[in-house]
Amino acid sequence: MANDINLAADLRTVVADTERVLNNALALGGEATREVTDQLSLNLQLLKNTLADTEQKIIVKARAAAAATDNYVHDNPWRSIGVAAGVGFLLGLLTCRR
Repeated sequence: MANDINLAADLRTVVADTERVLNNALALGGEATREVTDQLSLNLQLLKNTLADTEQKIIVKARAAAAATDNYVHDNPWRSIGVAAGVGFLLGLLTCRR
């Protein structure tokens, strides 16, 4: 969980840096604009890489959660059926009240 927090902070930093560079590019002109554009491209590439890494981490966590759920249901079938029945009963009560 701490990694996700650090990742979010890194993404905010990259976005802030990109916004700063873009604002500087607009304020400047000519040769300076080329340098700023290069910096902007670098920051955007970093952001894309970070987002791709984040996507992979989310996929790994989702697969782990699905595997854990699958294992729990196979290890505790009657308990799982009871929970599902209870949730279905509660949803039925809520929908009938409307």
